[in-house]
Amino acid sequence: MHKELTVNQVSELAILLNQQKQELQRLLQDSQQNSAPVTLDQQSVGRVSRIDAIQQQQMAVANRDQASAILKQIDASLVRVENDEYGFCLECGEPIGFARLQVQPYAANCVVCQAGLERG
Repeated sequence: MHKELTVNQVSELAILLNQQKQELQRLLQDSQQNSAPVTLDQQSVGRVSRIDAIQQQQMAVANRDQASAILKQIDASLVRVENDEYGFCLECGEPIGFARLQVQPYAANCVVCQAGLERG
């Protein structure tokens, strides 16, 4: 069983959440150009180059989607910090371990509950 987080641990994790939020916002801003639709003009770009560009654009869109999803989780975590609800599993209510939150500060569930959710 994990202990509840200390005030210092919550502060440390809130700083980490804010840093990750800034990085993701920067990444999303920078990636906006990479996820723009690919021009279909084969006169300016060869077929193979166009296919490569489409694949890169699809990867950029997928990365943007993932970054946006994590950003939402970070925002939700910061709300929980503000409401003194951070660090507790949303499924079972037990404290989430500090080590887990250091690795993934936006984690909303303990390891046991998260594994159950991933299994379906």
